[in-house]
Amino acid sequence: MPIPDFVVELRRHLGTARLWLPGVTAVVRRGDEVLLVRRADNDEWAPVTGILDPGEEPAAGAVRETREETGTQVRVDRLAAISSGLEVTHVNGDLAVYLDHTFACTWLAGEAHVADDESVDVRWWPLDALPAMKPVLLGRIDAAVSDETAARFTG
Repeated sequence: MPIPDFVVELRRHLGTARLWLPGVTAVVRRGDEVLLVRRADNDEWAPVTGILDPGEEPAAGAVRETREETGTQVRVDRLAAISSGLEVTHVNGDLAVYLDHTFACTWLAGEAHVADDESVDVRWWPLDALPAMKPVLLGRIDAAVSDETAARFTG
């Protein structure tokens, strides 16, 4: 489901007003490749991203979002970055600011495929030949594939 039920309910009351929402980015590696989805809403490549369900632990949300969007099973290895402040205007006019938790993940099993209606393509990309992406997403990938042990805190 592209918009979680709890957000739909909030939007009934708030319209398109800006919402502060917790989100996750799962940067999934398999050797020297990273798993990317081509988003249905804007036709852009990105790591797996999603909104946390109320009360959901962020790492569990990254695992869930990856399974729902790509049909793969992953292990969360570490928190790679936390960022906020970027206001997003979705194609339907909804405004949101996300507190993103970026996780470095390792692929465990499953053939990557389009598993829901949020993506039009899913594929593995060599780290040295990534498609064009927004700088913020490239920064999340960089944080996740780095050898750093501490999370990056960015705005």
